[in-house]
Amino acid sequence: MAPDGVKAGESTELDFDDLPGLVGYHLRRAQVAVFNDFVGSMGEVQITPGQYGVMTLIGANPGLSQSALARAVGIERSTMVAVIGGLEARKLVQRKLSPVDKRSYALVLTNEGSKLLAKLKGMVRSHEQKVLSGLSDAERSQLIDLLSRLAD
Repeated sequence: MAPDGVKAGESTELDFDDLPGLVGYHLRRAQVAVFNDFVGSMGEVQITPGQYGVMTLIGANPGLSQSALARAVGIERSTMVAVIGGLEARKLVQRKLSPVDKRSYALVLTNEGSKLLAKLKGMVRSHEQKVLSGLSDAERSQLIDLLSRLAD
């Protein structure tokens, strides 16, 4: 019987050509693995990595504007509106008129959002320990440093 996704008679040995030497290829494979584990780890609370990041930034910066939040996470403002709308529909985030700029909203976590974020932080720490279990503390620090340098 052929492995999943492989038709009978097809070879399971692929030539990956130059892919194994490309940083982007390995970054993408790692991102998919980490994302999939995150989603599985957060299954009971139905939170994506992006939503967790947004909630964390709002929790640490109450009153943050949607525009500043979009810049901080590197997404378009229109996409941020949809993310905030989804969190607002779940009663995790609240939009209030900004006391500084009446044309924008100040974002705050609701009480329910704050409680969930506290729970999520523990869940995320467990997820991180699992996905990084093959790395030493020094390697983990080095990986974060290298990825940060690439992002900058």
